[in-house]
Amino acid sequence: MIIPNKIQIGDTIGVVAPSDPIIGKNKEELQRAKEIVQKSGFQVKFSKNIYANSNGYSSTAQEKAKDINEMFKDKEVKMIWCAKGGENSNSTFAFLDFPCIQQNPKIICGYSDATSLVNIISANTGLVTFYGTNFKTIATDKTNYSYQEALKRFLWGSQVLGTEEEEYLTIQEGQAEGELIGGNLSIIKSLITGKYQINVKDKILFLEEFGLETSPALISNYIYYMKQNEIFDHVKGIWVGNYQHESNITLEQIIKDVIGDEYKIPIIKSNNFGHTETKTVIPIGTKARIDTNKSRKIELIEDCIK
Repeated sequence: MIIPNKIQIGDTIGVVAPSDPIIGKNKEELQRAKEIVQKSGFQVKFSKNIYANSNGYSSTAQEKAKDINEMFKDKEVKMIWCAKGGENSNSTFAFLDFPCIQQNPKIICGYSDATSLVNIISANTGLVTFYGTNFKTIATDKTNYSYQEALKRFLWGSQVLGTEEEEYLTIQEGQAEGELIGGNLSIIKSLITGKYQINVKDKILFLEEFGLETSPALISNYIYYMKQNEIFDHVKGIWVGNYQHESNITLEQIIKDVIGDEYKIPIIKSNNFGHTETKTVIPIGTKARIDTNKSRKIELIEDCIK
């Protein structure tokens, strides 16, 4: 495991766009996020191809990967932040320079479609990566919760997940320890088989989904696909995050329906990560402990930042 260094006031933060293109109002939103981060005392450096839209639906895989590789090589840049979500950050996989990333470890953070990027980098380098707010979201969220959670983790080095007042629910009782892995369900589902599959053995799997795009039936499809590929035979526990759908059917309800009582693993639920205003920063590749007897049902038991 490679633990990245925390950032300091005055450091340069690099911003890359591995998913959808930065077009239209996204350009203004990115500039507003830059102003907020600069007011906090940091420098901000946009990658060379951040505004590229070479394919008409995004920049090319090579352009995206080149930006990521160069941000890791750049000694001035102390942290890398994904600009926004989208559809195809997995296009970068074949072009990522994993030895370079391993030799130049630093914080990389993003959520939603960035699920694939932060998980694959961690899996192929041993670097602890982070599932937290995207850069653009700093400007578009209605509150500063998610940005403060990022500062808490990356600047102050806090190991606490979320805030004291957040509620955790027990879906299935138990205790478990394991490295954290996961993120957006629709992306994780695509990473459990194939050349770039992630190793879920003995891990604590955290999952969330965007309710405006994914119906309960499609959620069921994804969870059944994971069950059919024996994912739940290998994980130590499940941490369920935000999923808001007009039907009021919950993600934890679907998970329980699919896996039933077949797997004697703890399952907990909170609303402090995912497509929501409250996005805590979850390290990927760091050990955590679930204990459903406690009010705060999950905690980190290893350092994720130094």
